[in-house]
Amino acid sequence: MKNKRVLIPLPSYGFDPSEAAVPWKVLTANRTEIVFATPDGRAAAADIRMLKGRDLGIWKPLLQARQDAVQAYADMEKAAAFMHPVAYADIRPGDYDALLLPGGHDKGVREYLESAELQKTVVSFFREEKPVAAICHGVVLAARSTDPQTSRSVLYGYRTTALLGSQETAAYRLTRLWLGDYYLTYPGLTVEAEVKSVLKDVSQFSEGPAPLRRDSLSHPERGFTVRDRNYLSARWPGDAYRFSRELLLMLEWK
Repeated sequence: MKNKRVLIPLPSYGFDPSEAAVPWKVLTANRTEIVFATPDGRAAAADIRMLKGRDLGIWKPLLQARQDAVQAYADMEKAAAFMHPVAYADIRPGDYDALLLPGGHDKGVREYLESAELQKTVVSFFREEKPVAAICHGVVLAARSTDPQTSRSVLYGYRTTALLGSQETAAYRLTRLWLGDYYLTYPGLTVEAEVKSVLKDVSQFSEGPAPLRRDSLSHPERGFTVRDRNYLSARWPGDAYRFSRELLLMLEWK
């Protein structure tokens, strides 16, 4: 069977290391070629606070990327595909079998979430009914991708999940005294609220079970995903392993 090619676009800085590196590790271990894309074709960098736990105070064990994800990121940084990404402007959707959209809450992800080029790419994948997998803030990029043929988001009519408003506001409240609005990518608008605003009906949004434990390679059942046809979504780094395995299944069936 021909190896599948998956495109993972990233911002120049600020993406969540778990949500990019865990899928990279799982997918590449299963005969999948990963191609990264960045705004200018230069290697991206993950949110250093999530990698190192800087300034997270007593909440560091809860909020920092887990060690397995940190190691996966260290390995990913050395990969040729990561060091030599394509530029957003040079993306040719026809060259890929699937699209994976990681998240991240640092303000640096705004250039990724607001990219007109990436939004056009997302629309193209949905039109071709190719697998699209989005996790956390990556769902915002999908939600903002409006198909000019319908004047609606590509997520209109799809079931989805995303970072929960309760998760976003809890992290903000725990750290706001010294980190300010670091955990609010767009102060005043949660990911959940924005995603719900583009759906046909808010009932299409699924919260899933309480996100109390992170999943792992040996316990993917702890994670939560929602699949609807060619589209897969997840909420936070704690869903990353299940998210990755579900995308693998979608690639096998495609």
